Amino acid sequence: MTTFNTQQLEKMRTQEGFIAALDQSGGSTPKALKAYGIEESAYSNDEQMFGLVHAMRSRIITSPAFNGDKVIGAILFENTLDREIKGKPSSLYLWEDKGVLPFLKVDQGLEDKVNGVQLMKPIIGLEALVAKAKGKDVFGTKMRSVIWDANEAGIKAVVAQ
Repeated sequence: MTTFNTQQLEKMRTQEGFIAALDQSGGSTPKALKAYGIEESAYSNDEQMFGLVHAMRSRIITSPAFNGDKVIGAILFENTLDREIKGKPSSLYLWEDKGVLPFLKVDQGLEDKVNGVQLMKPIIGLEALVAKAKGKDVFGTKMRSVIWDANEAGIKAVVAQ
């Protein structure tokens, strides 16, 4: 294990704070932008929309209040991982300039609710995505399923997944 990873692991193990969810994907981005004051009429395609959301995320991340003293980590959407903040890859800027561990959202959404749970949709291209994240010094990944009810079969399915 490298010193870089040892420092990150120690931060995760010992520091109090929270992990910021900055991982809106295409489906939730219009709602996030609207809450931020940007109407859908401000963009006409996905490229423009993702540019606006990256600018929003960049303003959040570069704020002096967003720092490694309070924020342990930040979950990024793949599109954010592919972009830069102040001339650096987003993941490196987070760690090197802010002291915040970069995580990458790898799930591709949720299936419909069955047996009181929502399982993750199949993650297409997971190996390549993890390799890409590793190449950009991402600390970890984030994926999720949702348990809505105390349904034994559903919970077993979540655990199995």
